Amino acid sequence: MPALVTPFTTKGDLDLDAHAFNLTAMNERGITGFLLGGSTGEGPYLEPGERRALLDTARSTIGDAPFLIAGIMSESLRGAVVQIKEAEEGGADAVLVLTPTSLTRGRGEYVESFFKDVGKASKLPVLIYSVPAYSAYEPSIDTIARIAAFDNIVGMKDSGGNPARKAQIIEATHDDFLVYAGSSRAIALSIAAGAYGSITASGNYAPELVQGLVRKARRSATSATEAQAQLTKLSRAIEEYGIPGVKAAAEAGGLQPGVPRKPLKKLPKRTATALQKAMGF
Repeated sequence: MPALVTPFTTKGDLDLDAHAFNLTAMNERGITGFLLGGSTGEGPYLEPGERRALLDTARSTIGDAPFLIAGIMSESLRGAVVQIKEAEEGGADAVLVLTPTSLTRGRGEYVESFFKDVGKASKLPVLIYSVPAYSAYEPSIDTIARIAAFDNIVGMKDSGGNPARKAQIIEATHDDFLVYAGSSRAIALSIAAGAYGSITASGNYAPELVQGLVRKARRSATSATEAQAQLTKLSRAIEEYGIPGVKAAAEAGGLQPGVPRKPLKKLPKRTATALQKAMGF
C-alpha cells in the first residue's frame, strides 16, 4: 500500500479534486489499498475534519472495495479518539496510530496504556506506527509484544528499516499480528523475515516497482534482489528531501500532489528537475 500524499493548494487548503485524481490514477494502476493521513500524507498537519474529508473523497471516488487505513497522529488519548471517530465516520477499514512521544519518550508503560485504551475506544482494528526518523523513538520489543496482546491491536507498521528487528517483533508477537515494512530500502529482507507486506512513501512514485518487489520477495529474497537495489537507489535520492521530495517525485510520475503544507516547502525547480532525471524523466 502507498502511504499516499495529501494535496494542498498554495494557500494551504486541502485539494480534494487532486486527491480524487490521485486515488483514481493509483487504483487504475492496480493499487487496491491506501494509507491516508500517514506521515507522508502530512498527518500531523491535518486539521479537524480533514481526515474525514480525505476518507469521504476516497470512498466516493474509488468505492468500498479498496482497503483504507487512516493515520492517527495525536500525543494524547483524547486527541487520538477524536481522530479515530473521524476515521470511523469516513469509512476507514483500520487505523494506524502513531506512538506518542512528546511526554512519554522512553516510558514504555505510558505507551502501553495509550494503546490499550486506544484499542478499547476504536471500533476499527488498530495498527501500531513506529517511525523513529520523525519521532526519535522506537518502542522496545517487549513493549510491542505486550501491546500486541491487547484487544483490537492487529499489527504494526515499522518504519525503522531494520529487518532483524522486524524478525524479533514477529517472533515476539502472536501469529495473527501483521507487520508491515515502512522503509523502502528494507522491503525484501523484511518480507523474508516474515513481514506481511509494505506501506511506503515510494508507492506514490514507483507503485509498479514496489508491487513487483513485494511479489518477488514473497517467493524468495534472492529473486527480489535486483528490484530492491533499484528501489533503494531511487528512494535514497528522493527521500533525502523528505516529503517535498516525495511530492516532487509523485508529480513527475503523473500524480497531482499539490504543495506541502507549511512549514514544509515545495522543492526548488532545479532540485525537482534533478529528481526527475534520477527517475528517468
